[in-house]
Amino acid sequence: MGIIGMIVVGFIVGLIARAIMPGDQKLGWILTTVLGIVGSIVAGYLGAALGIYEAGQGAGWIGSIVGALIVLGVYGLIAKRS
Repeated sequence: MGIIGMIVVGFIVGLIARAIMPGDQKLGWILTTVLGIVGSIVAGYLGAALGIYEAGQGAGWIGSIVGALIVLGVYGLIAKRS
């Protein structure tokens, strides 16, 4: 059930991040899910580096959305250059 939960949460976080970020992101539902999962991982590592989270502690909803926004911003910069 852990993997299915991670996929569902990743999809919801990805949708919220895409709704917050201005512009038109041409991502399907699979890439939206990957965006949410990667954003959560980024938020966990960044939060641990800043001392917000303990080592091994997962990021919360807001942290995951912020991480997904960071990933989406980097993706936008890379896609713009191509």
